[in-house]
Amino acid sequence: MATISRWDPFQDVLSLREAMNQLVEESFVRPTAGQSGQNFVPALDLSETPEGYLVEAALPGVKPEDVEVTVENNVLTIKGETRQETDSKQRNFHRIERRFGSFQRTIGLPTTVKADAIQASLTNGILRLEIPKAEEVKPRKISVNVGENKALEVGRNN
Repeated sequence: MATISRWDPFQDVLSLREAMNQLVEESFVRPTAGQSGQNFVPALDLSETPEGYLVEAALPGVKPEDVEVTVENNVLTIKGETRQETDSKQRNFHRIERRFGSFQRTIGLPTTVKADAIQASLTNGILRLEIPKAEEVKPRKISVNVGENKALEVGRNN
């Protein structure tokens, strides 16, 4: 026997909302969530100080020689590669959850920076980039001198 159910137009709207949430999440929040490859996008934090920017990226298991950092036209790019151990072919794996292969993360920086003065360090799986701002974008204090206006004094004598 067939069951008759009442059509609810809002049920379709909710599924559309869920589809949009999933689309946004897969595109921007977790760009590799929908991919079945071994690539990953490292999570990072970007903060600002009066002198510059601080970027901290999570790169667990990555060696410093396997990381490349570039800045071009105010765009920061972090590239690298994680490699699987060479003796892994002799083992019989039951599960592989760690990701191996190349990765890349690109973000735009808010202002012009001194690319030649960037300092980078990799400690305990955290890549730390100290990026100084260019001189022309640093806030400057301009002092205002108080003095007598000579034009007004000349006008009073006439």
